[in-house]
Amino acid sequence: MKKNELQNPPDWRHDTILPLPNEVKANAWAVDAACSGNPGPMEYQAVDLTTGLQVFHFGPVHGTNNIGEFLAIVHALALMEKKGIKDKAIYSDSYNAILWVNKKKCKTKLERNAKTDPLFTIIARAEYWLQTHPVSTPIFKWETQKWGECPADFGRKK
Repeated sequence: MKKNELQNPPDWRHDTILPLPNEVKANAWAVDAACSGNPGPMEYQAVDLTTGLQVFHFGPVHGTNNIGEFLAIVHALALMEKKGIKDKAIYSDSYNAILWVNKKKCKTKLERNAKTDPLFTIIARAEYWLQTHPVSTPIFKWETQKWGECPADFGRKK
């Protein structure tokens, strides 16, 4: 299935440039990560669901997809707070990342070594941010089976 292509498309929204089902909030950011190998070069990004524009991009760094998904959510939360954005939601297709954010802890099994140490520094900053900032932004699971690929997907799946 190609990006945003659905087998049984639901009713489409008309208040956004992206093809989104009516049940998806358009006033939101979608986040996603990509990793070539696991571990391997990892990157993540956010896309605004109203405009379809990229909000931020980070990487590549040596890591895992789950770490990227976690960091993408925390990056979005921190950027929303910094910019005073209080009315948006976040969508992620990663149940694990949402769970890790809720627990304020990245539960990765990635080995810490010279190659991964820079990423572990970023993870520690993200965990500290979660522990020191109240999170009120709704974080929703992107339902890929129902809605197709997340709009922030990098489109590299075979």
